[in-house]
Amino acid sequence: MDAIENLMTRRSMRSFSNREISRKDLEIITDAARYAPSGMNKQLWKFTVLKNKMLMTELAHRISDCLGRDYQYNFYGPDTLILVSNEKDNPHGVADCACALENIFLAAHALGIGSVWINQLNGICDEPAVRALLTKLKIPENHVVWGMAALGYANNQITKTDKKPAAETVSWIL
Repeated sequence: MDAIENLMTRRSMRSFSNREISRKDLEIITDAARYAPSGMNKQLWKFTVLKNKMLMTELAHRISDCLGRDYQYNFYGPDTLILVSNEKDNPHGVADCACALENIFLAAHALGIGSVWINQLNGICDEPAVRALLTKLKIPENHVVWGMAALGYANNQITKTDKKPAAETVSWIL
């Protein structure tokens, strides 16, 4: 698949099978993340690859507690979560992490792996119960997790979503 086709066909997936993602594919995906642009090329991000289901469940429960959500939540049951963090005082941190996450999603799609952005930690990283687990996961104390990529193989066929017409979202100033 070429780059444009990859961009135009990638969709968020919220139902994953039990099929395991290989370490080799995860290394390709994290390498793609590392090659994303970053403000002034500082590359202050950290990518934490989480495959341990017990820790994933614990993270989901701590997020649920902080946000007042149901314990049934499990990030849609992925094989792997990649937590993308950056220094709290980095003015480019959120943009850097967003670029890296997009590279993660596109690399995963190119490998036939589904993904969805999980965006719940950025406001609660310093809650004591959450911070304790992030520290256990070796995420630096001075980092905020700007997003997570839930990765896995499709549990069912992904349907194409409609996009707004270009006339509604693109302005040309000539």
